[in-house]
Amino acid sequence: MSTLTVKELAAPTGYDLKIASGETLDLKSQGTVTMPAGSILQVVQAQLQDEASTTSGSFVSSGLTATITPSSTSNKILVTMSAALESTSAGNATATIFRGTVSGTNLGGNLYGYGYFKVGTSGNICASELDSPSTTSAQTYTVGIRNDGGGNTNICNGSGTNANTSRSTLTLTEIAG
Repeated sequence: MSTLTVKELAAPTGYDLKIASGETLDLKSQGTVTMPAGSILQVVQAQLQDEASTTSGSFVSSGLTATITPSSTSNKILVTMSAALESTSAGNATATIFRGTVSGTNLGGNLYGYGYFKVGTSGNICASELDSPSTTSAQTYTVGIRNDGGGNTNICNGSGTNANTSRSTLTLTEIAG
């Protein structure tokens, strides 16, 4: 095997650099690859299909969490949530995303997070947030739920033959900065 060391590869104008048919360009085996800003570097997704509920006026964990480790402090994390939520008795059911636990940073910014459902209603609360954790340490994101009137807030609710038929997701996408 021969080693060819070059500073830069460039194709002549009007041509593309190509890898021969049946050959592999292995970018992981040696050194590093720098991707341009905006490139997707990794995706992590968590799903919740088991029901969780609360009557708390403060946010509690829904059990829907995901962890990602950014590869650079300048990278961003696109956090996307789809939470199947309902309020079955008094009060409004709401959901938000936290960096860390429910005592961490509320990315939704307030007590109503990304929206709410009034008593007796249900649906999906969908949200996306571009977070800048500025670290290469593992980052955990948590979907928190609460009820502002002492009633019951359920996530992924169903009953009888419909038990656990809904699904909530939390997706973390690392984007090069």
